[in-house]
Amino acid sequence: MVEAGGFAAAALRLNKSQSAVTYAVQKLQALLGVRAFTIEGRKAKLTETGQLLYRRACALTEEALALEAAAATLAAGWESQLRLAVDVIFPTWLLLEALEEFAKERPATRLELYETVLGGTEEALTQRQADLVIGSTVPPGFLGEPLMRLRFVAVAAPTHPLHVLGRPLTYQDLRGHRQLVIRDSGLLRKRDAGWLGAERRWTVSHKATSIRAVRMGLGFAWYAQEMIRDELASGTLVPLPLREGGERYVELYLIFPDPDYAGPGARRIAGILRTRCAGAPR
Repeated sequence: MVEAGGFAAAALRLNKSQSAVTYAVQKLQALLGVRAFTIEGRKAKLTETGQLLYRRACALTEEALALEAAAATLAAGWESQLRLAVDVIFPTWLLLEALEEFAKERPATRLELYETVLGGTEEALTQRQADLVIGSTVPPGFLGEPLMRLRFVAVAAPTHPLHVLGRPLTYQDLRGHRQLVIRDSGLLRKRDAGWLGAERRWTVSHKATSIRAVRMGLGFAWYAQEMIRDELASGTLVPLPLREGGERYVELYLIFPDPDYAGPGARRIAGILRTRCAGAPR
């Protein structure tokens, strides 16, 4: 009724007669002793009491569906498929090492990896699109476990004009040069992170594209140090000598959409990630 917008539309969606839907609503209101709907023209709208009942019903339905999914998972033993949503700032080498360890233990389990950015990570969590999430923020209503702290540095190719200056840099120096930014993968909202003061800016969808562009001298960017450890070691990317603000820190969290219903596979991957992150270079 609420989602369809009226008795006729609801009857069509439910494949029932309109009179059957009308009778069901009337019976429900009589049993509860409240008026949940009011008729305005041809549309049925919720009263204030109806809105409260609807929100509660949605929560109960979601809980029932989660319970049903958990029961199916437990009945089948280990999950046949696991979905992971991981913010792109998480070190790729560390993630792949953890997944490789899991794959050796459970080679038959299919893994679906979503590499997300900012709002996309939160959406994967709030819309229950993943069984396990690694993100930099914990939305209201969820509990996150601190996983690792990342150090971000501003870098550019060694031949970039900013390095050629040969002196400590200010934000004014950065403003005149191109900055590489990774696009928010969220559909519902778009956010930016970090310093975005450059007049010229390129926004790309993948971190590999961004890193490649910076290596080619096409701009500068902020990256998690562990994300570009090979480039830093080889000297293809060099930290910018900023006078202030040349580094920042971001905390990453391990989050289960439904901790009580997490299956053994999701918990095992979480355990491997904890161990790997605890032993990673700081």
